[in-house]
Amino acid sequence: MGISQYIKEIGRGARGAKPLTREQATDLFGQVLDGTVTDLEIGGFCLAMRIKGETPEEMAGFLDATHTRLNRIPAGDRPLIVLPSYNGARKLPVLTPLLALLLAREGLPVLVHGAATESTRVLASSVLAALGTQPMTAIAPIANGEVAFAPTELLSPGLKRLLDVRRVVGLRNPGHSVVKLMQPTEGPCVVVGSYTHPAYAESMAATFELMGITALLSRGLEGEVVSDPRRTAQIDGFLRGTRTELQAQQPGTQGEVEGLPTEIDIETTADYTRRVLAGDAPVPAAIAQQVEYIQQLANRL
Repeated sequence: MGISQYIKEIGRGARGAKPLTREQATDLFGQVLDGTVTDLEIGGFCLAMRIKGETPEEMAGFLDATHTRLNRIPAGDRPLIVLPSYNGARKLPVLTPLLALLLAREGLPVLVHGAATESTRVLASSVLAALGTQPMTAIAPIANGEVAFAPTELLSPGLKRLLDVRRVVGLRNPGHSVVKLMQPTEGPCVVVGSYTHPAYAESMAATFELMGITALLSRGLEGEVVSDPRRTAQIDGFLRGTRTELQAQQPGTQGEVEGLPTEIDIETTADYTRRVLAGDAPVPAAIAQQVEYIQQLANRL
């Protein structure tokens, strides 16, 4: 069929563009994921959406299309904790592996999923590998107390192709939003979401509410879902889409966090993670609180 009729609606600029219905967005995104449209159409779609921005209805449609095509993790007897990891370390160590392992220590099954979107970042997958968690090569159940890392292409080859468009056009696209919101499991889960700009906070919250998703949402650490150990951020919880403020933002930033290294390389980050887990360095208070909130949501599913 092609998606030119949709591009015509969304590609009229910031003022003239029309939002798609949820059904239209589902059809459009499904064609993109299936690879049945041309590279030129994909480029037009990505640029048009970058200028227009996604509505919650459109995001719901994109997620509908994604969820029907995902290779999903089998359900277990406890809710799966889902940690998207697509940014990596820039100035501070990537602490998503620490969050994942702290959650697993509480007996929860944890899935970290991600892909390299910028070649200069230290990725959570690399730190996890240094800690003994190698990427999954096939879909399999995740045991209670286990951390698994799934490359995006294992869950959805079509989504990975869409993420890779950024390497060509230099701009994020709806695929970068979808991977941070999707539920890649056949059973109940808690999606841990994060944002870097306040506008995305409201968009993500509206999508969680519309989709009835159970999630934790806060400003992350350089785009990662783990809490910034230097700050007390606002944290909202969503139980099947119903929103509750769990923590109010407090002003100020700590100059130093005890034990947190200044280097961001893989081995230094892995060593710090080991020391925290062994009790040789304190768990940052912000991350300990985040673990508690995630547990609360999981226990209510």
